[in-house]
Amino acid sequence: MRIPRDAVLLRIFVGEDAKFDHRPLYEAIVLKAREVHLAGATVLRGPMGFGHSSRLHTTKILRLSEDLPVVIEIVDSQDKIDAFLPVLEKMMGGGLVTLEKAQVLQYGENAT
Repeated sequence: MRIPRDAVLLRIFVGEDAKFDHRPLYEAIVLKAREVHLAGATVLRGPMGFGHSSRLHTTKILRLSEDLPVVIEIVDSQDKIDAFLPVLEKMMGGGLVTLEKAQVLQYGENAT
């Protein structure tokens, strides 16, 4: 699979407790991205953050329910990301979705 040098970074911010079809939303998004043959996806778990409610989510030792911030990053061509956005919209109940231009300098292993 190839990604054009001029690509798009799709960044999705959700809470780790968010669900879609009885599974974590971040997992459902990554699996759907794989199913539609996007180039790849990475999930990053944040130790602290807040969103539109200004409620602080943090990894305090004594908290039982953390609902920590999770960021899913997906890089691919503008066309493939645009085609994925309606699918993503149906999965999202809340959160933040951003797009930005990205230059792909390397993808996969170097040819030797």
